[in-house]
Amino acid sequence: MAKNLVIVESPAKAKTIEKYLGKDYVVKSSVGHIRDLVKKGLGVDTANFEPNYAISEDKKTVVKELKSLAKKADIVWLATDEDREGEAISWHLYEALDLKPEKTKRVVYNEITKEAILKAINNPRQIDINLVNAQQARRILDRLVGFELSPVLWKKVKPSLSAGRVQSVAVKMIVEREKEIQNFESRSSFKVIAHFDIEGKTILKAELTKNLKTAEEAEAFLKDCAKADFDVAKLEKKPAKKSSTAPFTTSTLQQEAGRKFGYAVSQTMSIAQKLYEEGFITYMRTDSVHLSDFAVAAISEQVTSAYGEKYLKVQSYKNKNKGAQEAHEAIRPTDMSNNGAKISPQWKSLYELIWKRTIASQMADAEFERTTVRIGVSNSDQNLVAKGEVLKFDGFLKVYLESSDDEQNDEESNSLLPELAEGQELILTNMTAREKFTHHPARYTESSLVKKMEESGVGRPSTYAATISTIQKRTYVVKEDRDGKERDYKAMTLENGEFHSFVGQEITGAERLKLFPTDIAILVNDFLETNFGSIIDYNFTAKIEKEFDDIADGNKEWKDMLANFYTPFHTLVEDTTENSERVTGQRLLGLDPKTGKNIYCRMGRFGAMVQLGETPENDEDPKPKYAGLKKGQTLGEITLEEALELFKLPKVLGTYNEKDVKVAIGRFGPYVQNGSLFASIPKEEEPVDLKLDRAIELIEAKIKADKEKFINSFDHESGEIQILNGRWGPYIKYNKKNFKIPKEEDPKELTMERAYDLIQNPVKPKRGGRKKKK
Repeated sequence: MAKNLVIVESPAKAKTIEKYLGKDYVVKSSVGHIRDLVKKGLGVDTANFEPNYAISEDKKTVVKELKSLAKKADIVWLATDEDREGEAISWHLYEALDLKPEKTKRVVYNEITKEAILKAINNPRQIDINLVNAQQARRILDRLVGFELSPVLWKKVKPSLSAGRVQSVAVKMIVEREKEIQNFESRSSFKVIAHFDIEGKTILKAELTKNLKTAEEAEAFLKDCAKADFDVAKLEKKPAKKSSTAPFTTSTLQQEAGRKFGYAVSQTMSIAQKLYEEGFITYMRTDSVHLSDFAVAAISEQVTSAYGEKYLKVQSYKNKNKGAQEAHEAIRPTDMSNNGAKISPQWKSLYELIWKRTIASQMADAEFERTTVRIGVSNSDQNLVAKGEVLKFDGFLKVYLESSDDEQNDEESNSLLPELAEGQELILTNMTAREKFTHHPARYTESSLVKKMEESGVGRPSTYAATISTIQKRTYVVKEDRDGKERDYKAMTLENGEFHSFVGQEITGAERLKLFPTDIAILVNDFLETNFGSIIDYNFTAKIEKEFDDIADGNKEWKDMLANFYTPFHTLVEDTTENSERVTGQRLLGLDPKTGKNIYCRMGRFGAMVQLGETPENDEDPKPKYAGLKKGQTLGEITLEEALELFKLPKVLGTYNEKDVKVAIGRFGPYVQNGSLFASIPKEEEPVDLKLDRAIELIEAKIKADKEKFINSFDHESGEIQILNGRWGPYIKYNKKNFKIPKEEDPKELTMERAYDLIQNPVKPKRGGRKKKK
């Protein structure tokens, strides 16, 4: 047995580190957290905020093995990540493995390279209990909020809902943006663009400095220009510079990977984790934009050798975020000369993005000459303006240009302008005035939501990805594309002195990979705003994060912090449970023309729906008729006419095999029924619009699938045994349980006796997952 046991978090990291340390060290993985608050009950004693931890079921074997190895080792090195989460994992390992202080050492490193690992081993320290307590406080506070707040939502809004200290604030951001969009009133104006012929050689494009408010103004201006003379009234040339951006932090990497590659936040973090564990980049959870002297020297050498001395500009960066924690470096490659040649293709794009951003951070400014031409109109006091830009020195742009979240189309031309002189006369070739509409605020993408969370102090680098994934998994938010709508716009042209006007069409409102709140998100947010406004307040959430920082710095006692939060919070929960009204978002849409009954839309037990008739007060009252909303319909926007369409279901389309073909919506979605056969209607098809021939196609497909599924059956004395085809291959079904059939056996040849034997002696699943391809 090796004298030294090193424990890290992931198996991939263990393999990488083991090759650096030699034969006296064995490196094992805890595979993440080994303990957590017990699942049953609150898991915290609210009298003294003492947590009740238990080893996770799936980690008991791991802990047993580590415990055995630790007893045999002279020294146990706890080498988990250097942030609070990693510190807490080391502490849990120390406690669960019954380690002794004299034979336990804590080591930290910011990158997995031989130099960094050996340096860490030569500079061990003790577990930082302040960092541990900051993580304990976060975990316990989140459990308190979720455990006490979620049941309130079950009673007052809808069963099976969840609430969270950070997730509910993230949902609030998306709901607030949606309400801004719904309340936004678009206004139109007219943008005027002119083109001038410069000595028959080139065309100069210019714009009116201010949009015109009405079609009448636009028409009058163009008609005046038909009689006007034009000249260069003023010519300005100014030097300009653009500086490089700081190297990546967790949030800026998530934002830029989303903008450049369309990566989900969780996808970015998954790839970054692999790059870190394989030794290609430094630790990927960081608020810091700092680079070590060693890194700056390596970058400088790379810039100078690749591009020349004039491209080098050594500089340091400071965090704008006052709450920045974990004094790591920024995210950077561990070897600046490595351009990713050894990296697998699925990781390479992200690695190259990190490499380029890091290199660019130590490169010279880009230099431009910006030209502004003001064009006078002889019969108007308004000017047309042309702008151009000449790149004099590319600097850092030779390597990298940051993307933007700005979705507005910038129609301003920054191309090279022709040689001009003040007073020079210009010949107008054509002029257009086109109606433009103001845009509502942009919906969040995952990237821009991360930016908003960071700016508001909500969450930390380690929590952004998990929070955004959680609100989607719990269907508070959907990420999807939505088609735009056609809209008319007015336009007019002036060409060769002749004026024309016309109406054109454009598509507006198209969305790609945007975050939309669901009806239940809006209802829950409104309920929380009304009853728990202080808990989901941005400033309060940021204040809590600052208190976690204070605990980590040793400036606040963690249990006092929890007590100060929990006492008023628990009182508020009890008061809300007792005194608040149940919310359904019910809205009266109007009267049903056939029955004269009221039609409502509201949130029901299984989702958003419309209701025909009143909710019964007792068993004798007639029950109302219900219908679920179609995809894309919301409680806030559905109309009476749309609701009436929904009540057309269930309906009979015709007959097939002498039985009615019925379309309906059930608990598990829309379906077609033909006698005792039920066939699901695909999500992309609307049940209201389904025709008989399509319904028959779905029925026949289901009959075919059922036939292919069935292989054989036996009437055993203990119950029916079925041999069926499933998604993962043939299997035995018996008493509502499934049993595996060995690959080497033909399911068609199975006898009743052999099938029953496989039920009594199930095939044991093979241990371990699939091997990674090298």
